[in-house]
Amino acid sequence: MKQKQSQKSIPAWSAETHLNRVVKAMPPSGIRKFFDLVSEMEGAISLGVGEPDFVTPWHVREACIYSLESGNTHYTSNKGMPELREAICDSVRCDLGLDYQPEEQILITTGVSEAVDLAFRATLNPGDEAIVPEPCYVAYAPDIVLSGGVARAVPTRLEEEFRLRPEDVSAAVTDRSRVLLLSYPNNPTGAIMTRSDLEDLADVVVENDLLVVSDEVYAKLSYSGSHVSFAQLEGMQERTVILNGLSKSHAMTGWRIGYAMGDPDLVGAMTKIHQYTMLCAPTMAQVAALEAMQKGDEEMMHMRHEYNLRRRMFVSGLNRIGLDCFEPKGAFYAFPSVKSWGLSSEEFAERLLKEQKVAVVPGSVFGQSGEGFLRCSYATSREELIEALDRMEIFLSGL
Repeated sequence: MKQKQSQKSIPAWSAETHLNRVVKAMPPSGIRKFFDLVSEMEGAISLGVGEPDFVTPWHVREACIYSLESGNTHYTSNKGMPELREAICDSVRCDLGLDYQPEEQILITTGVSEAVDLAFRATLNPGDEAIVPEPCYVAYAPDIVLSGGVARAVPTRLEEEFRLRPEDVSAAVTDRSRVLLLSYPNNPTGAIMTRSDLEDLADVVVENDLLVVSDEVYAKLSYSGSHVSFAQLEGMQERTVILNGLSKSHAMTGWRIGYAMGDPDLVGAMTKIHQYTMLCAPTMAQVAALEAMQKGDEEMMHMRHEYNLRRRMFVSGLNRIGLDCFEPKGAFYAFPSVKSWGLSSEEFAERLLKEQKVAVVPGSVFGQSGEGFLRCSYATSREELIEALDRMEIFLSGL
């Protein structure tokens, strides 16, 4: 019997017929393309990946080590450690003046990336629309599509410092619109929304019965006054799910700790998905996050001060060499224009990398309204930023 079976012609497995059509049609991350290129190039300076160059503070790492040595290697509650959820509530009460219940309204996620995915999957039915301001982080539209929804892009403009205008949101709303995404301070532009800007949006949100998904992972990296959350506006807390984490503010990208907070029913729906896909965020990373939240403010403020110094120096340098750049007021990105240099943003980025070994990300990967710009991360040393500016000036002189 085995002899006969071995002689049969077994059809080959085919990706064409077995892979999900939506996933097949989805392009890979444009950010990672340039990251992969620079990783293979000796002497290159990377201004591409949005990751702090600081190492997680020692006392945070030590808390994780002690947790491991103590044998604390088991699952936590699906929602996350109660102590960590309590600490998040305390922090949000202090920073935003908002009260949340740790048992019903907080979910610890595996990074803010998971929280974004959960928020869309928990709120969008097939064909429902989410309004997404662009330029924006590359994962938003794919997450919406993977949830069965439709991403409706709303352009923001340099003339308004990439702030979202209520009239543009109104124009994008249809009878299928369910969600408005806000992501401020913004990746890739460094833009912020003031309280007045958000108040102008609130009428549109209420009029069209929208839920606001507010990704505030860069909230603590604000340089022109304190961050304002949409949930702080009168009557908007129950209409907003806040997504945040420690990756950017506390140099904890690889720890993969984020959180969601909002209406108990919404957080409960997100928790259901989390239960079946992730179970819980890594236990040791939650212990480290608790240490960072309770005792990490001094290091966080030091890092923010250093980013601010780099921001001012780097943006001034970009304008000096001929790359027009508005002043970013949050995150750790500059978004200079290359429209006057006769190259698309992708052509500019590819030539800059090949000719001067400086890696930046073309604005086009962040949406159509990002074309003509570059995303440059200043989360690297001042010495490297100065060298990058020198190389960019040489490159421009040859155009």
